[in-house]
Amino acid sequence: MNASKVIGEVERQCRAQGLRLTATRRRVLEMILAADGPVKAYDLLDELKRERPGAAPPTVYRALDFLLENHFIHRLETLNAFVSCIHPDHQHQGQFLICERCQTVTEVHDHSLIQALDDAARDHGFRTRHQVLEIYGRCKTCLDAGG
Repeated sequence: MNASKVIGEVERQCRAQGLRLTATRRRVLEMILAADGPVKAYDLLDELKRERPGAAPPTVYRALDFLLENHFIHRLETLNAFVSCIHPDHQHQGQFLICERCQTVTEVHDHSLIQALDDAARDHGFRTRHQVLEIYGRCKTCLDAGG
């Protein structure tokens, strides 16, 4: 994923929607984009404190809330961690393949899967508000390495 392309698209979305991408919000997004895998809020805070010693938890949580609310990042529920969105140009529900060995996260965007889950929920008298599908296993690289 090209981080500068994602940042550019997020900036474009913010301008189009009249949103403020503050320096802190941008920096938190940059840190998530630069991470090797899912990143936790307190890891982001620790990194931000190295640059801005006065940074406090609400600073990071407000930035994360903004980025989540506007679909620029995703929260992996089971890991309580964050990953960048590969499609910040449009809102979508995330499906993620998470390698249990190397922690690589691959975002999958399959509209038919989202629709099938919505249909199944509706068949049970349930209306979905938000979906996060996290599938755990081993990635190709780890499988090829004998894992």
